[in-house]
Amino acid sequence: MNNIPIVLLAAGASSRMGQPKPLLPWAEQTLIEHQVNTLSATGQSVVVVLGNQAENISPILNGLPVKFIINKNWEQGMGTSIATGVRFVEQHFPDCNGVLISLIDQPLITTDHLNKLLTNFEPGKQQIIVSQANSGWQGVPGIFDRFYFKNLLNLSGKQGAKSIFRKYIHQVKAIPCGEILADMDTPEQYIKLRNNQ
Repeated sequence: MNNIPIVLLAAGASSRMGQPKPLLPWAEQTLIEHQVNTLSATGQSVVVVLGNQAENISPILNGLPVKFIINKNWEQGMGTSIATGVRFVEQHFPDCNGVLISLIDQPLITTDHLNKLLTNFEPGKQQIIVSQANSGWQGVPGIFDRFYFKNLLNLSGKQGAKSIFRKYIHQVKAIPCGEILADMDTPEQYIKLRNNQ
């Protein structure tokens, strides 16, 4: 099986939500526990990037099969969290084939979909595997071949991974996933997704 560590981005301010997304209830647990369990079920290593409220979230992670790192520059935007996570992967998983990037606020993502991404990835071919919604929107969860680590490490501010796969669009393979990419930035979106889980 390919060695593709998963980086879960959970460092943001959750300003529109009004409370930290990782600590929101989801099913019988917190959202971060739900996400870690979903990601870990792939059999790949999971690295969580924390920032805002890290002191309240990290105790939950201590009992889970993950590694976590704190992005001290989380307030500058998602780009710094991606770079922090990829730097950790590069240092601790030197033999990895690539990295899978996932977001805390996409709670409908399934292990089955993540396994499809992993199955479609062929190491050494400079692939970028992305998820594609029914609307045609493409984004993470997605896998970046280690060829792109330098690009990911250079992200800053609010730059996301999308800036990289737009640049290398000819290397992108999109995997359809229906409506499960729905994210949640507001209490209303959270309640809607939670009621539909």
